[in-house]
Amino acid sequence: MLKQSEQKLVLWSFIYFFCLLSGYFILRPLRDEMGIINGADKMQWLFTGTFIAMLLVVPLFGYITRKNTIGKILTISYIFFILNVLLFYFLFKLNRESKVLAISFFIWLSVFNLFAVSLFWSFMVDVYSSEASKRTFGIIASGGSIGALTGPLISSFIASNSSIENLLLIAAIFLLMALISTRKIIVIKDEDNSQNDNIIFNPKIILEYNFWYGLQKVLNSKYLLGIIFFILIYTSISTILYFEQAHVLENSIKKSSHRIVYFSRVDFLTNAIAIIGQMLFTNRIIKKFGLAITLASIPILIGLGFVVISLKLSLMMIAILIIVHRAGNFSLLRPAREILFTVCTKEEKYRSKNFIDTVIYRGGDALTGWAFTLLVSLGFGLSVIALIAIPLVIVWSLTGYRLGKKQLIKEKELYLNYNSHEK
Repeated sequence: MLKQSEQKLVLWSFIYFFCLLSGYFILRPLRDEMGIINGADKMQWLFTGTFIAMLLVVPLFGYITRKNTIGKILTISYIFFILNVLLFYFLFKLNRESKVLAISFFIWLSVFNLFAVSLFWSFMVDVYSSEASKRTFGIIASGGSIGALTGPLISSFIASNSSIENLLLIAAIFLLMALISTRKIIVIKDEDNSQNDNIIFNPKIILEYNFWYGLQKVLNSKYLLGIIFFILIYTSISTILYFEQAHVLENSIKKSSHRIVYFSRVDFLTNAIAIIGQMLFTNRIIKKFGLAITLASIPILIGLGFVVISLKLSLMMIAILIIVHRAGNFSLLRPAREILFTVCTKEEKYRSKNFIDTVIYRGGDALTGWAFTLLVSLGFGLSVIALIAIPLVIVWSLTGYRLGKKQLIKEKELYLNYNSHEK
C-alpha cells in the first residue's frame, strides 16, 4: 500500500518509465528496418559497430558520472538524446535510403537503450529507500511494461498511415516527457525536506565502471565464468534468430513500411506475453520448480523450435520462435539470471555484473554475427544453420541447470555462515 506522501512521486516515476520505454519501442522497429536496408548479409558489421561503440562510450560515461550529480547527468543525457533524435529526423528527411544513416541509427539506438534504462534504475535506486522500493518498484515497473506495449502500437500506426521519419518526432516528444518527469521527481524530493524517512534522495555517484577490475573478478570465479558461458550462448541464439529473420524478411517483404509494421507486431506480442508471464507465472514457476529447472526450460523450448525451422523454414515460424525466445527471457530467464547474482559478493554484483551485462553481452552478439556470416559464406543454408544451433541449445540448457544447482549450494553456504556469525 502506497503512503500518501509517496503518491505523487510514484506517479511521476511511473510516467517517466512509461515515456522512456514508449519512446524506445517506437524507434526499435525503425532500427530493425535500418538493419534490413543496410543488407541482411552485412548485419555482422552492425553488431560489431555496436560493440565497439559501447566499449568507447561506457568508460566515458563512467567518468562523467563521477563528476556530476544524478540530476545534472539526467538533464544533460536526455537533452543530448532528444537532440540526437531530432538530428536523425532531419537526416531521414534528406535521404531515408542512405546506408551510412542506416548504420549510424542502428548503432546509436542500440547504445542508447543500454544507457537509458541503466540511468532510469540508477535514479530510482537513488530516490527510493530499500523499504520504499519494495512497495513502489512493482508499480513503477508496470509503467515501463505499458510503455513497451504502447510504443509498438504507435510505431505500427505511424508506419501504416504516415512517413516513417515521423516516428522520430513522436519518440522525441516521449523523451521530452521523460525529461520533464525527472525534473518533477527532483522538485518533489527537494520539497520533501527529508520529512519521510522511507524515501531519501541522495545525489551521489551513480556508477563506477572499471573494465579491468570487472574482468579480473570474473576470471577468478568459476561461478561467474559459468554465468558468462550461459549469457554467451543466450546472445548467440538471439543473434542467430535475428539474422535468420533478417534474411527471410529481406526476401519476403519488400516495402519498408510493411517491415516496420511486422517488427512492431512482433514487439507488441512479445511484450504482451511477457507481461502476462511476469504477472501470473514467473514467481510461481521459480518457487515450484526451482531455479535450475527454470533456467533449463526456455532453452529446451527454443531447441524444439529450431528443429521445426530446420524442417520447414518460414517467416511465421521464425517470428513465433523469436517471440517465445524474447518473452521467455523477459518472463523467466532474466529474473532467474538476476537471482544467480544474489549469492555473489557486493563487488561481484556491481562491478563484475556491469562488465558481464555490457562487454560480454555485446561481444557475444558481435562474435556470433561473424560466425553466422562465415557459415552462410561457406554455403550453409538457413535451415542447416538452425540445425547446427540445436547442440548449442542443449549445452545452454545444461549450463542453466548446473548454474541453478550451484546457486542453491552457495545460498545454503551463505545461510550457514550467517547463522554461525549470529551465534
